[in-house]
Amino acid sequence: MFDIFTKTHFSAGHHLRDYPGDCENPHGHNWSVEVTVRAFELDKLGMGIDFRTIKNSVKKMMDDLDHRNLNEHPAFLDKNPSSENISVYIFDSLKDALSSDRYKLYSVTVGETPNSGVTYYGS
Repeated sequence: MFDIFTKTHFSAGHHLRDYPGDCENPHGHNWSVEVTVRAFELDKLGMGIDFRTIKNSVKKMMDDLDHRNLNEHPAFLDKNPSSENISVYIFDSLKDALSSDRYKLYSVTVGETPNSGVTYYGS
């Protein structure tokens, strides 16, 4: 088994509705994102999944989130754009594009700072 990943980032603003502290106020982050695909077997070239396949799919997601007010994004109109909810949104959006009979999307890690983040493994 192989875990194949790519790391990227996006910048966006948000606020956490009803949060009892500073994060209820509008602010921004440079979110780090790591997307991991688990390959069960290799193809004839000896790859689980081409890095380019992962990067192209992830780039579309980053373009969707980058330089936005996440509270106004359709995915977060009814839920807080927390790191947890962002990781679920990215995972669910990438799941079909990064799954086949040889591999599947395994996890998405989203970090608000270099020292704080969350990993979602899907459902």
